[in-house]
Amino acid sequence: QVRLVESGGGLVQPGRSLRLSCAASGFTFSIIRMGWYRQAPGKERELVAAIASSGGYTNYADSVKGRFTISRDNARSTVYLQMNMLKPEDTAVYYCNTNPWTNEWRGQGTQVTVSS
Repeated sequence: QVRLVESGGGLVQPGRSLRLSCAASGFTFSIIRMGWYRQAPGKERELVAAIASSGGYTNYADSVKGRFTISRDNARSTVYLQMNMLKPEDTAVYYCNTNPWTNEWRGQGTQVTVSS
């Protein structure tokens, strides 16, 4: 059974940092491209960061470039998202998933709220 379990979200002030983690199980993680997505209320889901299966290639949405860093540990079947210089517009539920998205593997997400 495939599971994606996101964690690390919370309420933070603008300018602060958070590190999200996603523990994967039930599939061969090391050969799958992964991504971090977010969805804010009333908005479409967007891909904010993606990483190749080996971790050797990453790409980012323009809105987070230079502030967010995606990484992965294939030995631990875990993908991370380091988020620095957070802004109120980063507020959303964050999900990890395959890239492209596999709806059947959707996790519960982790809420990130950036507010003073």
